[in-house]
Amino acid sequence: MMLAALDSSIVNTALPRMVTDLGGLIHLSWVVTAFMLSSTITTPLYGKLSDTFGRRHMFGVSIIIFLLGSVFCGAAQTMAQLIGFRALQGLGAGGLLVLAQAAIGDVVAPRDRPRYQGLFTGVFAVASVAGPLLGGIITQALSWRWIFYVNLPIGAIALAMIWRGLPPKILRADGSNLRSIDYAGTILLTLVTTTILLLLAGGGSQFPWVSRNSFCLALFAIVLLALFLWREAIAPQPLIRLPLFRNTVFARGTLVSGMASFAMFGTLVLMPVYFQLVLGMSPAQSGEMILPQVGCMFVSSIIGGRFVSRDGRYRLFLIAGIWLEASALAGLAGLAFIGAPPILFLVAVGILGCGMGMFMPNLTNAVQNAVTHAELGAATGTMVFIRSLGGAAGVAASGAIMSSRLANANADVTLHALTQNGLRTLGDLSIGQQAAISNAYRSALAGCFTLSGIVMIAALVLVLGLPEIQLRTQIPDAV
Repeated sequence: MMLAALDSSIVNTALPRMVTDLGGLIHLSWVVTAFMLSSTITTPLYGKLSDTFGRRHMFGVSIIIFLLGSVFCGAAQTMAQLIGFRALQGLGAGGLLVLAQAAIGDVVAPRDRPRYQGLFTGVFAVASVAGPLLGGIITQALSWRWIFYVNLPIGAIALAMIWRGLPPKILRADGSNLRSIDYAGTILLTLVTTTILLLLAGGGSQFPWVSRNSFCLALFAIVLLALFLWREAIAPQPLIRLPLFRNTVFARGTLVSGMASFAMFGTLVLMPVYFQLVLGMSPAQSGEMILPQVGCMFVSSIIGGRFVSRDGRYRLFLIAGIWLEASALAGLAGLAFIGAPPILFLVAVGILGCGMGMFMPNLTNAVQNAVTHAELGAATGTMVFIRSLGGAAGVAASGAIMSSRLANANADVTLHALTQNGLRTLGDLSIGQQAAISNAYRSALAGCFTLSGIVMIAALVLVLGLPEIQLRTQIPDAV
């Protein structure tokens, strides 16, 4: 979990230095996009394969691929090499998060999982915030290459602990395990996911949302999705079992997970920009503004997990958590619109963290508890896959809102200049121009928070109709 969380954020602060050393500024976004593509594509595949070959074996594969990609990324000599090796690293990273969550189901009874999921959520939250800080320190003290090399000792420890702690699965010698893999479904899912993420990554930046490129990618994605659903309906051993979506808890839980990821990434990614360009904070200060969210998320996830473990009832925590997150997002929208002082943002961000800590781990528990143990990996992989797509959609939607508002703010100041130079660009402007840009950012962030709040209100409606299945106290034999 720490490996997955660190690598999702530690690279961001080193991107400018990578461009300085390797060049290729025009392709910089692909350092992130390539990793996101390959890791998102492989999440359901790792889940399905772990049900077949065992969690321990697939953990070994994913960690080794991830570490190999880390070594090659650190040794990259051109931007093209770095992008390619980041894609390789993502092929391994796709298994880290899904297998960590699925493995809990192998060794912990559903009734006790909330306590462990709370700890996992806390580790993820702390590592996510520590990532940018460590990335900046390592890049400044050593080199950006060491942000990849630092994965090696952590990965070695994780691999040793997994190999010792998880029991192996006995494989059949007739090769039926390999024949059971849905290769056609895997290829189709890869194509449809790649097309969707290319549309989300390029829309509004590399090409307009209303354009021939957008239309062709959207049409291609729809056709591929239809083919994938048809394939999964007829495959003997499908990658994603469509009958799982007849399970109300699984279907609603997976959808709510994607909606929550949409809201979270759509707001938290842009919040530091607001703190720096509107409130005049330094990068370090803007990072400190997120600490209440991390601290409250850590505490509420652990406390909530202990309460849920007592009686196996999680629905109340789901409702309360989503309600708190929706309220916090509405509050952040209002605070951004009026340009409120930082102290009020700290309160709202803390409430946001409390809500996330209360419902995120319990949502995973609810979904895992609602499916059979034989489908635990596939169900978890599908949920993480939908969550990743939701996060990408949230970032794309917020970016589109931000770009459209800034495009009309001041013709003399481009979005590129603001993004590259930040406060230095604002310092060269007149008071009137600074006010125009500040107002544009306030309006844009208010729009992003409002959209995220609306999404979470819709998620609340779905959770209100979610039937509660009391967490079981027994688990079958681990795989």
